[in-house]
Amino acid sequence: MDSGFGSEVMQSPNIYCYSVLTENYQHILALVFAVKEVNENIQLLPDITVGFEIFDTYLESKLTYRAMMQLISPRNRLLPNYDCGIHGIPKAIIEGLEAVISHQLTTALGFYKIPQLLFSFDPVRMDRNQVCSFYQMVPNDTRQHRGILQLLQYFKWTWIGLLAVDNVNLEWFMQYMFPEFSKNGICFAFMESFSITGYLEEKGEFMTWILGIYNKIMNSKATVLVFYGDDPKMLILRWLMAKSQMVNTTQKAKDKVWILTAQADLKSYGRKEQSWKIQDFHGAISVGVHSNELKGFQEFLQSRNLACDKEDGFIREFWSHAFDCVIPDSVFGKIGGDNCTGEEMIESLPRNYLPISVTGHSYSIYNAVYSVAHALHAMYSSKQKVMKGGREKIQSWQLHHFLKRVSFNNSAGDEISFQDNGEIVGKFDIINWVTFPNQSFIRVKVGSQDPQAPPDQTLKINEKSIVWHNSFNQAQPLSMCNDNCHPSYRKKKKEGEPFCCYHCIPCPEGEISDKNDIDYCFQCPADKHPNKDQNLCIPKIVTFLTYEEPLGTALAIGAVSFSLITVLMLGTFMKHHNTPIVKANNRNITYILLITLLFCFLCALLFIGRPQKVTCLLRQTIFGIIFSVALSSVLAKTITVVLAFMATEPGSRMRKWVGKGLANAIVLFCSLIQIGLCTVWLTTSPPFPDVDMHSVTDEIVLECNEGSGTLFYCVLGYMGFLGLASFSVAFLSRKLPDTFNEAKFITFSILVFCSVWLSFVPAYLSSKGKYMVAVEIFSVLTSSAALLSFIFFPKWYIIVLKSELNNREQLMWRNELRK
Repeated sequence: MDSGFGSEVMQSPNIYCYSVLTENYQHILALVFAVKEVNENIQLLPDITVGFEIFDTYLESKLTYRAMMQLISPRNRLLPNYDCGIHGIPKAIIEGLEAVISHQLTTALGFYKIPQLLFSFDPVRMDRNQVCSFYQMVPNDTRQHRGILQLLQYFKWTWIGLLAVDNVNLEWFMQYMFPEFSKNGICFAFMESFSITGYLEEKGEFMTWILGIYNKIMNSKATVLVFYGDDPKMLILRWLMAKSQMVNTTQKAKDKVWILTAQADLKSYGRKEQSWKIQDFHGAISVGVHSNELKGFQEFLQSRNLACDKEDGFIREFWSHAFDCVIPDSVFGKIGGDNCTGEEMIESLPRNYLPISVTGHSYSIYNAVYSVAHALHAMYSSKQKVMKGGREKIQSWQLHHFLKRVSFNNSAGDEISFQDNGEIVGKFDIINWVTFPNQSFIRVKVGSQDPQAPPDQTLKINEKSIVWHNSFNQAQPLSMCNDNCHPSYRKKKKEGEPFCCYHCIPCPEGEISDKNDIDYCFQCPADKHPNKDQNLCIPKIVTFLTYEEPLGTALAIGAVSFSLITVLMLGTFMKHHNTPIVKANNRNITYILLITLLFCFLCALLFIGRPQKVTCLLRQTIFGIIFSVALSSVLAKTITVVLAFMATEPGSRMRKWVGKGLANAIVLFCSLIQIGLCTVWLTTSPPFPDVDMHSVTDEIVLECNEGSGTLFYCVLGYMGFLGLASFSVAFLSRKLPDTFNEAKFITFSILVFCSVWLSFVPAYLSSKGKYMVAVEIFSVLTSSAALLSFIFFPKWYIIVLKSELNNREQLMWRNELRK
């Protein structure tokens, strides 16, 4: 195992030194704790003791390859491929946490088919056809980046920056992950790859380069930055941020939300790093390797003691760096500083020096040991053994068959197993990093991301537990190219910019948007309409012309009033039916006309109230027939006047046409034509109750659908024809000299009638909802009132108020005077 206990610390562009990472001591203890438990478990590997060796490569290729040679050499002798004694080639290798080291070991040891349990993932070298000896103890980078994608979607962060550790990783991300991010609505303000290689010789060029990256980060509108790298590169990033802030005094640092990958941890490098402030990363979120509390591990960790654990080769380094004290050397004695007493308590250390809770990598190391132990148990249980020298001996390659099928529950209750490609079935923890002014920090688990869970349960986050950077005042940060398009607006793409950058334009009239950042506005359902702000659909009001509303009340009162007046006039005419003014121009036609006018006024009431099947069938047809009878009566009266004067001429043949029979025939004939039209209408396409949801924006209008529009306008057109015919005949006979001549009055009445109905058509077509009905009722009442007023009111006036004129002698004398 590569402990990672010693790590590079970059102090300047061309100076490196080594520093003890006290936090990584937990990884060693997790290995020791797991091996201790396995050896104490008599049911797992009875009569077999598991041992281990730890090599620290210090992140150097030379030391990495030397450690690899020692793995395949006899103990204390560098003789690769020479197997002697009981210490032969290891049965499994638990590799380090760094991708570079893991890559080097995998490439070289792949020929030996030694099971290699990895804790890092380099997607570029994942060719399962060439390398089939390793087992991934953490989910791969593809799953991790999908977890980051879900995290961005959850917080609605669409405008982000990306920093990668080198060009290779950035190229892989661009090829495999960039399309998926873009498909899910994530845009990149910038994508930078940084590496110190090639910049160490020219310090000025190096500083210009890092200041350029720093300025791009600070000037960007992206609040969220994704860092794709491991621990050493995280250290470089911290150095870059600190150095840039010291050098660039004109560029004010802006607070950002850092999204870290599982390989990148904030590390404590002791008291030497006080100038490298970590406050920039306060509130950062990482998609970390899943961990769980192991039973007894905290007690085991806290029981470590400088005096008692003399077999621990790492505890002296850990103790001196963690407690900032000096352990006296047996040869040189006290070197300098305060001596370590051995009485120091581990639980008194800041949590960033040695976490008490199990970290994701330590948890994976623990599971790796148990995976190998269970594979060995399965191998011995199946008695697949190779005998050598009278002793049982197994070869490393034999473990693969059993490792691939490992499945067990660890002491924390989590199930451990591998997929067919050797990757562990696992999930990620969402970690919130909280820093403090004294350079300490803690990890707070605020959620999880489980790729195996149902789609709607993959990501779980407790937002209340998240601590954001202080500048955000504990409000969730926003990271967008521009502000949201609020409801009632929609997005319009900005030309030449990524799709996350857009204008916000208002929705067209009649359409709404009820969410932020909608691409298209939409219309409400038929039974709803947009509100004033165009951000909500509200139910339409069901409406029709009712008696209760002022308009309906006024029209109803008008219809009843005119009906009463008509009844009054009819009663007056019937009471004085033998008087000359009533008998003039066919008394029966007068009665028919008055009765039809009465029904004309009353039929207006059929148009008021909730449309029903019966009222819809009757109101237009009854109105059409009654009005046709009225107009036919007017036409008959007019023709009677003309024929009467023509019959008075000597030798005229018209006398035989003058009489009640002709007038009755005209009324009957003209009325039958309208009755025929209405009958065809009712039998082919009759009116019916209908709902109009579109004419009026905010109303559902209950109406009578006229069925056949053609027949409806034929009925109206026929009435217009009768009115025009009556007007023509009356106009031509208006100057006939006779006291009983009604032609002038009929001319005026028909003129008003025609004017009303000619105005009716455009008014009716331009009206909507219940106002269409009101227009028709008004036209019915007005035209009927015109006939009643101009034809009958003058006669009624003479009968009631000027009765002395209602005699034959008086009327004949007035006629002579007029001549």
